[in-house]
Amino acid sequence: MLDLGGDEGVRVAEPPLQLSLQGETAGAPVVSFEAALDADAATDELRMAKARVRLGQAQEELVAWLKTLVSAAVYAILIVTFGFQVARVEGQSMAPTLEDQDRLIVNKLVYRIGEPRRGDIVMLYYPLNPDKSFVKRVIAEEGDTVRIVDGRVYVNDVPLHDDYIPAEYRSHDDWGPQVIPEGYDFVMGDHRNNSSDSRHWGMVPKKYIIGKVQLRWWPVTNARVF
Repeated sequence: MLDLGGDEGVRVAEPPLQLSLQGETAGAPVVSFEAALDADAATDELRMAKARVRLGQAQEELVAWLKTLVSAAVYAILIVTFGFQVARVEGQSMAPTLEDQDRLIVNKLVYRIGEPRRGDIVMLYYPLNPDKSFVKRVIAEEGDTVRIVDGRVYVNDVPLHDDYIPAEYRSHDDWGPQVIPEGYDFVMGDHRNNSSDSRHWGMVPKKYIIGKVQLRWWPVTNARVF
């Protein structure tokens, strides 16, 4: 309609805007509802597939870790049972060679294929109470004759070379002479005047000797192989 009256000029009445739901709307393709549902379902399926893959990988990693832990535990049991053992020194009976709270590695295998020798530092079961264990030094073996005169140790009438013991750690006791019986060893602590050992509770059956002290690993600054 054209309005030619008045002083406001000419106004043109525009027809109403019509939208079509067919074809294209504002240049964008129209997606049906069913197609949208299919697309969402496909996306969900893809996400679930990825989740299953990640779950499978996690399960495989968990199984691998469990196998590793079980293997490590088995190896540790075998090592402790048949090979080596970690021990801790309690007391000063082996000072100054070993100090209180030193950590040791004890070689249990070495005496399965051999015998303790003079001078070896060994871990042993206390003969009077095998539930306890001590660390001492082998002084004499079966068949040896031991005597102690004013703290000086003689093995088969030969003075023991024990210059690793400072004067303040020596004793002044007398003991023996006595022959070490078969199947036994005579042991002493390096802290001669502060050690309970074969002078007090007798010889040690060889079967009570657990192993040889092979290494002091703690404290690290005093680490040493014996």
